[in-house]
Amino acid sequence: MGKLIAIANQKGGVGKTTTTVNLAASLGVLDKKVLLIDADPQANASSGLGIDVETVSMGTYQLLEHNCTAEEAIQKTTATNVDIIPSHIDLVAIEIELVNIEQREYMLKQVIESVKSKYDYILIDCAPSLGLLTLNALTAADSVIIPIQCEYFALEGLGKLLNTIKSVQKIHNEHLDIEGLLLTMYDSRLRLSNQVVEEVQNHFSNMVFKTIIQRNVRLSEAPSHGESIIYYDVNSKGATNYLSLAKEIISKQ
Repeated sequence: MGKLIAIANQKGGVGKTTTTVNLAASLGVLDKKVLLIDADPQANASSGLGIDVETVSMGTYQLLEHNCTAEEAIQKTTATNVDIIPSHIDLVAIEIELVNIEQREYMLKQVIESVKSKYDYILIDCAPSLGLLTLNALTAADSVIIPIQCEYFALEGLGKLLNTIKSVQKIHNEHLDIEGLLLTMYDSRLRLSNQVVEEVQNHFSNMVFKTIIQRNVRLSEAPSHGESIIYYDVNSKGATNYLSLAKEIISKQ
């Protein structure tokens, strides 16, 4: 049975999509079968894995509307062992369309059940909000990875997210775990980066991944080529970091 991990933080620009895409590719090259669900209307995870988002006719939107099955929405990607349920800007409308529907928080959980056994890992790239889309992801997930950038205001909003996770555990999904807090955009030359690492590790100790994702130019270049860092530059710091994260997650199983 595949482990379903949501990558969530309502703050934008913390490395959610970068983490989802490159973790998926890293797990893939480590011989794990991976499904990536793009639950962000910006569809950056989809384009980052070579999908032409303009041509998506079946994806996360249709899936949540129950207009197609998970099997019908799945596409192959350029990454080894990685499939995707792509997103499209249409997904923006889902929050309004689901609002009066019963069991609206369970839409994703219901449709994803049928493919769980075909994958080792299912990763959900969440939108930068705590709306219905993210709620659906957390209700369906076994665990959540929270990326935190090593910058000023890093912990701002984290309390709100942790409270949301607590209420999801209480009301919708008692089995939801925190897989870990992932420090991203780390620059060892900056005192601030080191202070944030120290602060997060002191506050959350065992909840923090040992792997830290360093700032890396190649990492930010890769999506414009529709590739993960593993294919764009396997020798880069970014590729090493994400392979290390993948191994850390596998070892926890």
